[in-house]
Amino acid sequence: MTDMDKSDWYSAEASTFGDRVAGAREAAQLTQEALSRRLGVKLATIQNWENDHSEPRANKLQMLSGMLNVSMRWLLTGEGEGVESPVAASSGDLLKALAELSRMRAQALALSQDMGHLEKRLRSLMRESAL
Repeated sequence: MTDMDKSDWYSAEASTFGDRVAGAREAAQLTQEALSRRLGVKLATIQNWENDHSEPRANKLQMLSGMLNVSMRWLLTGEGEGVESPVAASSGDLLKALAELSRMRAQALALSQDMGHLEKRLRSLMRESAL
């Protein structure tokens, strides 16, 4: 694996905030349950962060980075002090596939949000037409 492959594994293009949280948590040898207890949050909160359904507030982000021994910048962007790549990719294909998956997840999230906005608009229109 080249140095570039190592640094790209957790880059913004190849991974998400949740991927980096999960990777750092695993590198710290913590379960989701253990991390949730240490941070004083519900297990579902950790799961939502790792699944990119939500992100922590600034105070929890600071605590999280300290507990996982990574920088806040790395958690947010993949740049700075973080953890090493979990696997040795034999080619750039693995990183490309991971980047594609990350892109698709972001698109799915954006589409889900658009659908929610459209549903609210339709409900509002239905109420107006019923009056």
